[in-house]
Order: sequence, then structure tokens, then C-alpha cells
Amino acid sequence: MNRASLDKRPDEVATMFDDVAPKYDVVNDVLSMGQTRRWRKVVVEAMDVRAGQRVLDLAAGTGTSSEPYADAGIDVIACDFSLGMLKVGKRRRPDIDFIAGDATRLPFADNSFDASTISFGLRNVNEPKKALEEMLRVTKPGGKLVIAEFSQPVVPLWRTMYTEYLMRALPAIAVKVSSNPDAYVYLAESIRAWPDQDHLAAWLQDAGWESVTYRNLSGGIVAVHRAVKPGAESGPAAAAAALANHTGPVAKLRRNTRPAR
Repeated sequence: MNRASLDKRPDEVATMFDDVAPKYDVVNDVLSMGQTRRWRKVVVEAMDVRAGQRVLDLAAGTGTSSEPYADAGIDVIACDFSLGMLKVGKRRRPDIDFIAGDATRLPFADNSFDASTISFGLRNVNEPKKALEEMLRVTKPGGKLVIAEFSQPVVPLWRTMYTEYLMRALPAIAVKVSSNPDAYVYLAESIRAWPDQDHLAAWLQDAGWESVTYRNLSGGIVAVHRAVKPGAESGPAAAAAALANHTGPVAKLRRNTRPAR
């Protein structure tokens, strides 16, 4: 993956998110034209967890992505490296446990969670492959991982239009609605530099996850990847169940030898 223009240190990225925290959710709704809520709903459905189970919501920010689990009686931990984001979230939802943590060194014991998820945050981790390994470590055998991340539109013309929006329209809109427009220039660059659907699927397999599938949303602007930690419930049967549970187009990983960018 080309990160030449993304030379911010982890502490600089954290500070950037601290700065945008107060208006972060509102700005996201504006920039995504309201699609963020739909994408997050798909993630919750893909997680398929129930009351009494424990979920790790990594890169949870202000906790918007954690709320559906808490509202359903699920024990959710909202973890993020931005203290500013966590403070905003805790003020709004004091009933949710917000914990500061580095995705590459999670402050949790092995096999702590029934399922783990990260939405629109993996690309902002300095070592995303290490984060995938850490989520594997803290998830119980047979547990699930669901990742929602910006990806590559599958239709060439749509991909070109989307790239133009990212690099031109998005920063211009951010100037009007965000407290830190420069942060959204960085975010646009990080989206453009992020690997495509199959490369992320290959990373998941390399990290040790099994039964990897993904579903494209909004023509591939976003991809929702699912995987299972090896254990009693993993293997071919789990792969078949993962495919059956998807409600939209699903692409299985064809091979795990594609080179990472």
C-alpha cells in the first residue's frame, strides 16, 4: 500500500481526530450523503450477536457504532486511540464502556470477546496487518470479525467519479462543516491509498482468520469483510454459514497469494 503522502505519526493522527471529535458524526453524515447509517446497519446485521455476548468495537470514535449493541443488551467495549473522541462519546452515552487503546497493542486478554468489529478505522492504523492479528488474539475461537472500510468501486466510470469527489469535493465541503478541514484532506488521501477488497481479504487470511468473505456496498465504495477465528465452529461449515447469512452480493476470496500493496 502506498502511504507516501500519509506520513503522519500515530500521535499526530490521534490529535487530528481529537480536533474533529465534536462534529465528527455530523460531518460524516454530510460527506456520505446519509449513507453512513445504512453502512453501519449492515455491519450490525453481519455481526449477528445477541444479548449476553461480549463485543469489541475497535476505532469506535464517539461510540456511534457501539450504540446498537448496547441498546440490544450486548456487552460492548468501545475502544479508540483518540481521547477526544472517547470523551465526546462518554458524555453522550455514559452507559457504554469507553477504553483508550492502540489497535496494534490491544489492552485485552486473549480470547476476551465473542466478536470483534472495526468500521472505517483500519486504514488509519499505522500497522493495519498487526491490528488484524491483535483482533484475532482477543477474539474467542469460533468468534467473528466484521470490518467495514472504504474500498475500490467495481465499475471504472464510478471509480473515476468517486476519486474526483474524494480529492476535490470532499475537502471543499469539509471547509464549510468541519472544525479541521485539513483532517479531511488526510482522510481522503487515506481512502485513495487503501487496498482493494481482495487485498484486504488476503491480509485477513495471512493474519490467521478463516472463512473470509466480503460484500460490496454502494458499488464498492465500502466493503464489509467477514471472517471467523479458527476453532470449534470454523472450517467449511462456517464458510457456508457465512455465505448464507449475507443478504447481498458476496465475493469469496479466490486465493490468498495476491501481493499486498
